[in-house]
Amino acid sequence: MKEDKTLVCRECGTEFVFSASEQEFYEEKGFTNEPGRCPGCRQARKQRMGINNERPAREMFHATCAECGQDTEVPFRPSMDRPVYCRECFNARKG
Repeated sequence: MKEDKTLVCRECGTEFVFSASEQEFYEEKGFTNEPGRCPGCRQARKQRMGINNERPAREMFHATCAECGQDTEVPFRPSMDRPVYCRECFNARKG
C-alpha cells in the first residue's frame, strides 16, 4: 500500500504532498520519476509552454497559390524555388 510522500519543489522550494492516489496514477501511466514541481509550478509551466489544449499561435506567412493564384496563408516561410498551394489546390494535388 502506498503512502503519501512530502516532496520539495525544485522550482519554488516549497514542500508539497505526492499523495498515494497520485503515485498510483503515475504508476498506471508508466511514469518512473516522481514529480519535481509542486502543482502550482506545474500549472504555471504548462501555461508558459502552451499546454492544456492551447497551443501557441503559429506564425503564418502570406503566399500566392502557384495553381490558382489565390492569396493564402501557410505555416512556413515560402521559398522562391518551390511552389506554394492553397488548401484546396494542395488537397486536389494530393488525391
